[in-house]
Amino acid sequence: MLEFISYLITAGLYLAIAAEYWRKPVQTASRARWQWDFSVIAVGLVLHGSLLYDTMFTGGLNLGLTNALSAILWLTVLIYWLTDIQHKLHSLQAFVLPPAAAAVLLQKFVPTTLALPYAEQPLFMAHLIIALLAYSLFTFAALHALLMAVAERSLHNKTTWIKLPDFPPLLNMEKLLFRVIALGFALLTLTLVSGVLFSEELFHEPMRFTHKNVFAVLSWLIFGGLLLGRHIQGWRGRTAIRWTLWGFALLVLAYLGSKLILQELLHRPFISG
Repeated sequence: MLEFISYLITAGLYLAIAAEYWRKPVQTASRARWQWDFSVIAVGLVLHGSLLYDTMFTGGLNLGLTNALSAILWLTVLIYWLTDIQHKLHSLQAFVLPPAAAAVLLQKFVPTTLALPYAEQPLFMAHLIIALLAYSLFTFAALHALLMAVAERSLHNKTTWIKLPDFPPLLNMEKLLFRVIALGFALLTLTLVSGVLFSEELFHEPMRFTHKNVFAVLSWLIFGGLLLGRHIQGWRGRTAIRWTLWGFALLVLAYLGSKLILQELLHRPFISG
């Protein structure tokens, strides 16, 4: 019963803070309001992290679908929380926290079990940690791109069903987006390289031709193309938003899509990455 309440409290904290930005669309958050939100999110992160630890590391490493989703969104909230210290992205919590709350509830009410047989191998664990960090950074980037789209429409006085109290300057948001994408791209590159090394060590072949690997490489090409276009052509605005969302969509298909198909539909073992 206590465990059940912990899940509800964690999801409730996330939703309560997110609701502040949906409930008061014309009020700019004060410093006191930000400090309160910042503290409550920290409590949510601690509770969420403890719940993840219990479900992921009891009896080995369990990286079932809902555990993986919850871990990625926990890291995404952590990235937001740390980034908000410097960049004051208060409005982004309206996008980041609701998916994290949903992931917490799914973790409890739709539990999935997938014991990873290679958890004791350092190369595999390094590959897994880097992959989770990369996916979390791109999740943050995709949510940030959505916020940029809303801010751009608001700047041009276009009708939008999303009303938030304030936005950072678009130029600052754009700079942050490309910094996050550059870091995520570097980690995704390491993920692919470490995946090749792990596959060669385990299966004696550098990379298996699976839809997971195809989508991951396509996502890597899109994000790499976006960074190259930014450097050469100065891409920004809607172009950057579209490429970010397309790259993230392919990454979702590569990782979570693979887990859903292989684990839930085909009931086959899955090598995570």
